[in-house]
Amino acid sequence: TLFRSIAAGRPRATDTVLNCSSAGAGAGGGGGGAIFSSQSQPRRVQTTLINCPYVGWSLYFPTDAYNPASLAGKRAAAFLDYFRRLTQGWSAETRESVEYQGSVGVDFTALQDDQGLLEKLPDIVSDLKEHPAPVLAAMGTALHQVLTESQSASATPSSSGVPHIIVRILHFEPLTPLKVLKAPQYGKFVSVRGTVVRVGNIKPLVQRLAFQCATCGTEQVLVLPDGKFLQPAQCPGDGCRAKVFTPMRSSPRTQTTDWQSIKLQECNDLGEDQREAGRIPRTVEVELTADMVDSCVPGDVVSVAAIVKASGTEDARGRASKDKCTFIIYLDANSLSNSKATGNENADDPANANGPHVQFSAKDLYAIQKIQEEDNLFRLIINSLCPSIYGHELVKAGLALGLFGGTRRFLGDKNRIPVRGDPHVLVVGDPGLGKSQMLQAVANIAPRGVYVCGNTTTTSGLTVTLSRDGATGDYALEAGALVLADQGCCCIDEFDKMGSQHQALLEAMEQQSISIAKAGIVCSLPARASILAAANPVGGHYNKAKTVSENLKLGSALLSRFDLVFILLDKPDEELDWMLSEHVMALHAGKRRVAGTPRLIRRGDGVETPRAAAGGGGDDSSFALWDADRPLSERLKLPSNELFDPVPPALLRKYVAYASKYVQPRLSKEAANVLQKFYLDLRKKHDAADSTPITARQLESLIRLSEARARAELCEDVTAQHAEEVVEIMKHSMFDVYSDDVGGLDFRRSQSGSGMSKTAQAKRFAAELQRVADETYNALFSVQQLKTIAQRIGLDSRNVDDLIASLNNQGFLLKKGPRVYQLQIAT
Repeated sequence: TLFRSIAAGRPRATDTVLNCSSAGAGAGGGGGGAIFSSQSQPRRVQTTLINCPYVGWSLYFPTDAYNPASLAGKRAAAFLDYFRRLTQGWSAETRESVEYQGSVGVDFTALQDDQGLLEKLPDIVSDLKEHPAPVLAAMGTALHQVLTESQSASATPSSSGVPHIIVRILHFEPLTPLKVLKAPQYGKFVSVRGTVVRVGNIKPLVQRLAFQCATCGTEQVLVLPDGKFLQPAQCPGDGCRAKVFTPMRSSPRTQTTDWQSIKLQECNDLGEDQREAGRIPRTVEVELTADMVDSCVPGDVVSVAAIVKASGTEDARGRASKDKCTFIIYLDANSLSNSKATGNENADDPANANGPHVQFSAKDLYAIQKIQEEDNLFRLIINSLCPSIYGHELVKAGLALGLFGGTRRFLGDKNRIPVRGDPHVLVVGDPGLGKSQMLQAVANIAPRGVYVCGNTTTTSGLTVTLSRDGATGDYALEAGALVLADQGCCCIDEFDKMGSQHQALLEAMEQQSISIAKAGIVCSLPARASILAAANPVGGHYNKAKTVSENLKLGSALLSRFDLVFILLDKPDEELDWMLSEHVMALHAGKRRVAGTPRLIRRGDGVETPRAAAGGGGDDSSFALWDADRPLSERLKLPSNELFDPVPPALLRKYVAYASKYVQPRLSKEAANVLQKFYLDLRKKHDAADSTPITARQLESLIRLSEARARAELCEDVTAQHAEEVVEIMKHSMFDVYSDDVGGLDFRRSQSGSGMSKTAQAKRFAAELQRVADETYNALFSVQQLKTIAQRIGLDSRNVDDLIASLNNQGFLLKKGPRVYQLQIAT
């Protein structure tokens, strides 16, 4: 019969030829015979048999007959010449790897610039964008034929034939924003870029399914479009018109491929005008198949070239859309490019391992070069960071160093533990000093910055969320703020109001990874981000008599991970208040800068020297010597009589991205000596048993900050001047942390502001509690008992509540219930 003759690969001259005579060459025998769907039944017309020169025509055009005069035949012939030229230099190993992988990448730029292809197909670029499916099928047919010819000519031809090869279009342009993906884009070829926020499980997707007739046992194969299940209309057997079939899932003619669904969220790390306030980021589902599965994890920034398709949804059948037919747009991916280069041979390349994926135009590179040639470059960057906030130059310098970051080491070496290069900065201070504005400015300038507020953040929102897919019921990972900020910075405001979320930051701040073990899923995700945090002290104002840990109610383990801790105090200062008021008035009046009167700076030798403007008169060499003797906080301040033009945020973002990607500073011997001398001097001067102002962790912090200081000026080597400036910033941070309420330095407070104030009283109180616990064999104390014991040893009753809270925060007392504590130490 007609159907049996076609299924056996023996077409008759009087029948419509659905496939080529050599359609049986396929992967695993799955392509054998004519493959057609019940919706496209063959018509019995009188035609002549056309010999098909392409072995794999039926793999790519299962329902279309070969016709050299058709558009598909012309495209296949043109691409056949193109791929023959492209594969001339391929070795046998390359061809074997292509057949094993099942895909070949074709650069879009080289494709549209090939003159030989454009002569035969002048509209190939527009056809690829408007009608991608037949163009990609023609490319696959031609490449399959080229590989088949080379395999036949080889010394050891394969008996199984060449499998189905997919052509993947790489570097497709232009990028399409997610807000443009609407109904007019349906069926077109687009390229989108976004952040992976959810990754589903890998499942087998059926492409061709064999059915067996329940009456006569005849088998037939159906092509399932996009994996949607279909059944044959009737049996093709001779005289059998049964309509009951059994799917043959284990049949060798059934073909499956790997399938995975991911969710992309629009990313604004380039900071263009695509940012829209007041709305949630757009997301789109992307389906990956074959070798593209498992090529990304949550938090990766990927570029996807795909065909826009639509699928029906069960969720849209609600009350509002009962009588409407609605669809959901998704992307059928053709190629995926991961900007982090994880898991491939480029992972050890510093240009790929550091910094976000940002493209630089010639105009951007020219502007970056002009910025780098500026005098006082670090001062320019600091004052361009947040021009609306006056002063706080050293705090801005610390935030800028956290923005640039140091050099990560041993990333690709599996035999050594990676050393983090991202510094963490904490800003503590009184309300109303501009901490939140500085953090928002840093997040806006960062090439990849995430800004979150502590009082509205959960632990899973910071790390990783394990969500259940509504359609399949499987678990999927959704990235949190720290994972999305990978290779960038995460700005956390209201750090003191986070509650129990601090424990989630311990691993991310030191190991720079987030481990999850939930619902049978155990994995680790990268979180290589600088954490820049701002916090308000308990009670509204900072109490200098207490340590930073007591002011914020934070544990010592978390505070010790911060490289820099700045304390901002609202101190009355007549000159500073006048300058601040002038700055605020000029800001609201719309002026660029108020040209005030030149101030006189009194030096240590009693000589008053006017602060000269840049490029002003006078002896340049003497001014340079005088400027070098000034402290860093004075050198970073802008002269009063100088008009300042800040670098625009978009350009500064490009500068930071360029420095993070291409500049990898190394510590010079002179800079190492400066840092080592500072470290050893502090250790020698304060070698008491309970005073450790600096540890090896702070020494590593000095190295990281010095590398960031060199990277800010695009320097490959860290000079001694860079190290001295970092030491000055560290001294300023340590002075704030260690100073007490009378202005002295109390080095009995631990590094980064952890530890306790009034340690003598705490030791007496803890010793008395231990004695009472030993006598009564009871380590539980009520608050009233604690106050009674404190009064008995002569402690001030007004400070007992603070002392109890401090002991609880440091782990000496464990709260067991309402107003009940348990002693945890043994003296």
